[in-house]
Amino acid sequence: MAYQIPRGTQDILPGEVEKWQFIEEKAREICKSYQYKEIRTPIFEHTELFLRSVGESTDIVQKEMYTFEDRKGRSITLRPEGTAAAVRAFVEKKMHVQPEQPVKLYYIGPMFRYERPQAGRYRQFVQFGIEAIGSNDPSIDAEVISLAMELYKSAGLKNLKLVINSLGDPESRKAHREALVNHFEPRIGEFCHDCQNRLHTNPLRILDCKKDRGHELMASAPSILDYLNEESKAYFDKVQSYLSALAIPFTVDKNLVRGLDYYNHTAFEIMSDADGFGAITTLAGGGRYNGLVESMGGPSLPGIGFALSIERFLAAIEAENIQLPIKEGIDCFIVTMGEKAKDRSVPLLRDLRKAGLAAEKDYEDKKMKGQFKSADRLKARFVAVIGDDELVKNAAALKDMETGEQKEISLDELAEYLKQKL
Repeated sequence: MAYQIPRGTQDILPGEVEKWQFIEEKAREICKSYQYKEIRTPIFEHTELFLRSVGESTDIVQKEMYTFEDRKGRSITLRPEGTAAAVRAFVEKKMHVQPEQPVKLYYIGPMFRYERPQAGRYRQFVQFGIEAIGSNDPSIDAEVISLAMELYKSAGLKNLKLVINSLGDPESRKAHREALVNHFEPRIGEFCHDCQNRLHTNPLRILDCKKDRGHELMASAPSILDYLNEESKAYFDKVQSYLSALAIPFTVDKNLVRGLDYYNHTAFEIMSDADGFGAITTLAGGGRYNGLVESMGGPSLPGIGFALSIERFLAAIEAENIQLPIKEGIDCFIVTMGEKAKDRSVPLLRDLRKAGLAAEKDYEDKKMKGQFKSADRLKARFVAVIGDDELVKNAAALKDMETGEQKEISLDELAEYLKQKL
């Protein structure tokens, strides 16, 4: 029987995985400079965690979660996003007592959502995200956005668009919520089933509906910006001033709401404006979630974060025709002639690798010509040839594949010589 990969998943093979490694390494480097530390949480959690944090009215909870019962009948869910688990760990491990606050965390790992597979969207996808928990300073909102923008730019992306909005504090949201209900209720029958269900549970999500985005009531819907109290407005103004100070261009979109219930105050999305990127342009999204920590049994602490899909990141890189600076090839390939030379190549290969060199040899008893072809395919910078004559001298005939230069080098000195040349 021939087995096939499940729909909505992918195999990332050699030749492609190096691009993933490049992005992940860039993310780790930037997080280190911003003082975000890595956290690794389980791939599955108790289902209640996501019901409470993500929100029962969201598409993720209602339609997209992979949920099952374990052998003791407990409801378990493969994580659909990273914030809930990070906050759960923050509360459970009492990270709020650490001397350095806010606690800055980042994660990289697979997430799972039962969505319709399409370009750049999978049912298992890899997400990079950060969380800053414990500060109400609007400058950290700007820092979080700045980190995301810096990561995209470090890969060479230029066609980026930052969109921000404020969802206000609970008082502002309550006033806006009532205005939205009054606005949509008389004609809610013209909207999709999901919007009708959300009218009294979470009317803000109606603005995020993909099916009814063209309805005339969408354009005339009350703006949250008109319902911000003085404190919320001042906070949002400060965030914008910090973004301007960082020379990060942005657009305010009053209909930006994000898809998760835990957001308040600052919300943002980063999009790709590249030609041919596709109809879904969002690369990353995030915002503030003041109240989420407390709802999970922790202290009353604010938080902010964002998440991005590595798959979408790579799609944007492809749309802009960017060639990532990924090092290809190996440092040295050992070509052997004869059984004694083959035996000698085993400890020699170990010594080269211990010296930090990328090295390889033949394992298929190929003729000399075939071994050189293997060296070419592996893009070897140097080829070290060992035969009976070389073994007598305890040396290798070393060829520089870029210049064609050849010289004899002692096997005992080969590793050091290659390190100096490279």
